[in-house]
Amino acid sequence: MSEKSLIGRIRKLAAGGSATARLGIGDDCAILRVPSGHETLTTTDFSLEGVHFRRDWHPPASVGHRCLTRGLSDIAAMGGDPIAAFLSLALPKNLAQSWVDGFLKGFLALANRFKVTLAGGDLAESPAGILADVVVIGAAPKGQAILRSGARQGDLIYVTGTLGDSAAALDLLLSGPRRKLRPGDFPAHFYPEPRIAVGRSLRRKASAMIDVSDGLSTDLTHICEESGVGAEVEASRIPRERQFGETASNHVSLDLALHGGDDYELIFTAAPETRIQSRVAGVAITQIGRIVRGKRVFLTDQSGRRVRTLEPRGWEHFKKH
Repeated sequence: MSEKSLIGRIRKLAAGGSATARLGIGDDCAILRVPSGHETLTTTDFSLEGVHFRRDWHPPASVGHRCLTRGLSDIAAMGGDPIAAFLSLALPKNLAQSWVDGFLKGFLALANRFKVTLAGGDLAESPAGILADVVVIGAAPKGQAILRSGARQGDLIYVTGTLGDSAAALDLLLSGPRRKLRPGDFPAHFYPEPRIAVGRSLRRKASAMIDVSDGLSTDLTHICEESGVGAEVEASRIPRERQFGETASNHVSLDLALHGGDDYELIFTAAPETRIQSRVAGVAITQIGRIVRGKRVFLTDQSGRRVRTLEPRGWEHFKKH
């Protein structure tokens, strides 16, 4: 399709609007309404072919879903509610229209589920692979956004769901050049779930929070660095059991749970006197450690003995992996 035709197609698919977007696609700028008494949250994420997805591994609907999940997960990690998204695509000239349609189907299905308006974006011709840049706008009540910088000595550390599932699926994909996985058997990788409802429910409870996009070791280190604290994590407490398909083990390795990333679960801290339920918004919550004095993160055994320093070995761009 030409650029103009494709914009028209996207505008038609995204039609419907919402109470928070007074004007979407069609003008130079969108006009958004932020609820009274709220502050605006803004996040942006690149998704690059060959880095975040591969066309021979990921169905186009999965790519669209994953691209939007990255931004929604950032909003969840601040305890916010998503309002609108902006999608900029750079596409190779010879890319099949069916792939673009599949991408939009996955992207908009997730957007509709969370009542997020696709309010604009941009299109360009790419000389090589596919690039998607997604901006998500959200809102949180004034003063209630959950930051990375609020953890204090003595706070307990919690995580939602299970960790390492997505990385385990990626390991299977990497195990052979022709390896194919059924997305329905590996939803944590192909169709990860942004924890919007959990994040919202933790306002005024969590002292700090971040989503697990780069790996527990790296993302917990971000909290510690921003808060000026250290942490202890008990290895046996890390939730990592998940039944995969017939071709995979039913137990994710500790290494993948610590460093794998791409989980889009939430790590948060809370004061020990704060009551945190074992399930929040239908998602399992597990206490895995505590915040301590100092600047380092340690892995401990069940007795609390420090076994080793937990170095941040998750994903980092420009680093040799």
